[in-house]
Amino acid sequence: MNRTDRLYALVEELRAVSPRPRSATWLARRFEVSTRTVERDISALQGAGVPIWAEPGRTGGYVVDRARTLPPVNLTAAEAVAMAVALHRLGGSPFAPAAGAALRKLVAVMPPAAVAEAHRLAGRVHLVGDGPGTPVPAAVADAVAAGRVLRLRYADRGGADSARDVEPLAYLGNSVHWYLVAWCRLRDGLRCFRTDRILSVHPLAEPVTRELRPGDLDVPVDRVRPLTLV
Repeated sequence: MNRTDRLYALVEELRAVSPRPRSATWLARRFEVSTRTVERDISALQGAGVPIWAEPGRTGGYVVDRARTLPPVNLTAAEAVAMAVALHRLGGSPFAPAAGAALRKLVAVMPPAAVAEAHRLAGRVHLVGDGPGTPVPAAVADAVAAGRVLRLRYADRGGADSARDVEPLAYLGNSVHWYLVAWCRLRDGLRCFRTDRILSVHPLAEPVTRELRPGDLDVPVDRVRPLTLV
């Protein structure tokens, strides 16, 4: 069994018996490898975001969170490459790291033959340029998700910078820039901050108390498309 097949089989073995653990010794016998190889494989899976942890003790071993892992996914090679191309366009978005982790999780549970075909097909795809060119600072993305107030240093279009506390409410994105939509306490009003002009970010413990309401954005309705998951 090659390593790709073994990684896939390790996850499925742990899923099958979850929440009971499997020891490294048991897994080594099952896959006819050394315990050191099993430990390296488990470490690689953990690095790829698979929720595996070790339970200590004489009857302990490795456990996978069944609720947070997928059964075998029947993505075709073309579907996997289509997802990779779409996620590539998220390069500057606040969700780029999560998108990459999601794709790795899906590829990790695809049948090995489909993975190999996806790699062959991906090798025929060549992209020129990235997605939106202005990255969203990780602290901004985390604060929007957690609903926390941010203390920013921000440079306006003329280069003058100011310090301000803002309540992050939403994102606006186009093909060139990402904007943080927030209630600015300095200006006592709703403002859009271009993310490449944010000079520094300091998350505060204070929770956001406002919400973005329909009509708050000074953008024609027909030019704004809400994100959907279907």
